[in-house]
Amino acid sequence: MTVAVIKKREPATDPQKVFHYTDLQRTKPTRENDPYEYLAGWGNRHQSEVIPGALPVAQNNPQDRGFGLYTEGITASAFAAPRAVNMSTYMYRARPSAAHRGYRELKDNKSHIENCFLSLNPAVETLPQQAEWSPFPLPAADGDKIDFADGLHTLCGSGDPNLRQGLALYVYMVNSSMENRAYCNTDGDFLITPQLGILDIQTEMGRLFAQPGEIIVIPRGVRFRIGLGPGTTRARGHVAEVWGAIWELPDLGPLGGHGLANPRDFLYPTAHIDANLHVSFTVVVKNNGRHMAIEQNHSPFDVVAWHGNCLPYKYDLTKFASQNATSIDHTDPSVNTVLTARSHDPHSPLADYLWFGPRWDVATNSFRPPYFHRNSASELLACIYGAGLGRSDEFQPGGCSYEGGHTPHGGFGDEYVLEAVLQANEPRRILENQMTIMVESSRTFLFTEYARTICGVMSAQSTDPAVWDKLPDRFSAHPLTKGLLARVAEDKARAKEASDYYHSLDLLKDAPKREITGVE
Repeated sequence: MTVAVIKKREPATDPQKVFHYTDLQRTKPTRENDPYEYLAGWGNRHQSEVIPGALPVAQNNPQDRGFGLYTEGITASAFAAPRAVNMSTYMYRARPSAAHRGYRELKDNKSHIENCFLSLNPAVETLPQQAEWSPFPLPAADGDKIDFADGLHTLCGSGDPNLRQGLALYVYMVNSSMENRAYCNTDGDFLITPQLGILDIQTEMGRLFAQPGEIIVIPRGVRFRIGLGPGTTRARGHVAEVWGAIWELPDLGPLGGHGLANPRDFLYPTAHIDANLHVSFTVVVKNNGRHMAIEQNHSPFDVVAWHGNCLPYKYDLTKFASQNATSIDHTDPSVNTVLTARSHDPHSPLADYLWFGPRWDVATNSFRPPYFHRNSASELLACIYGAGLGRSDEFQPGGCSYEGGHTPHGGFGDEYVLEAVLQANEPRRILENQMTIMVESSRTFLFTEYARTICGVMSAQSTDPAVWDKLPDRFSAHPLTKGLLARVAEDKARAKEASDYYHSLDLLKDAPKREITGVE
């Protein structure tokens, strides 16, 4: 009798080395080091309060019920937008946001912000060829303090926030928490992807903990403060901003109700207030791509209770329920869409945010790596950790690469050569211990001076032709190809001759002649 050996499954401990979040065997929806509690569920109208009873029941704008709070609303949609897309939140706070000392120019800002991506702007240019950036330079740990407002730099984009159409892509490199400073983006929604270091983010609605492999979305107009998390002295990451649209879950079509990024895995903050609310604050405001500042003598993080659906949220990319070809062929990258932002064209999104992480590769009788392609979309890839999916060895965590719309691209590495020779059909796990994200758009990206020259890590040239030597021409260089093509030409000539015979016939012209003597 054969005795089955049962192998105990031990929980994984490193989120960057899991095949999926479930390998951690957690009974909570957060990683072990996340100190905060969250509300779960995409698109819900959540509510939360610090003090029980501070949240009014059955009304939005109550009379003072003893807490001395002010009602303040924020909207992310038009007042009369249909219910399905109507977004707003009511906050009950110690001091209204309107209580400040006015706007001023932020002259000492160290960031590089550009939001006008129109062809008439001489500060931005197209990159028709492929481009790549080595890891973006971090500020010195013991140098000048660079927080998020100072360390945000625009790489590229399309459109203009004043037109409420378009997007912009950024990198941030910081060595300091925002001290008595907050940030408010009045142009669009920020999607933040940490690459290096943990972020401890405070928003008006509560706190969020974000580390590499997780993402944060902060809606337009919501104030937030980014701090460095435990053990983090410097941080780096990527930001995708959309104008005139919001980040949404993609429709699933024939997949049904589940798959890709599942709604239950999106986490929202719970209400939290600062311990000391009577402290001076500077709120850095991005308005039409320009940094301004307002000063106030109270913390902007004084919301005691709130309810609504215009809220910041987080998502762990290791929870992504990937879909793939289980019989033949390579699936399009759109099947890896985590979030999407709509454009005015219902058939082409403004932007898709895509995931490339560990998964099974099982397509049989197929060339499994991505085929060579000239997509209509512009693509910016960024490696978060691990080996990544770049086109050269220079593609490392902390950098990124770019292919413009209809720019020919594809792989030339050893895996292409081995795949063509081995013709593997066995299932295999791919992209283990790595995470790569991509933002793609139906628009053409224009690149800033910071991306082209100031950052000093850009390589914008066509691929070295020598790399294609790994992919030899096995067709035209083959000794039998010339004879094969000659035979094809002969076959075509014979087929044409046979076809021409039938088209040359004229039965009426060639029929025997006879006289017509009369009509019967």
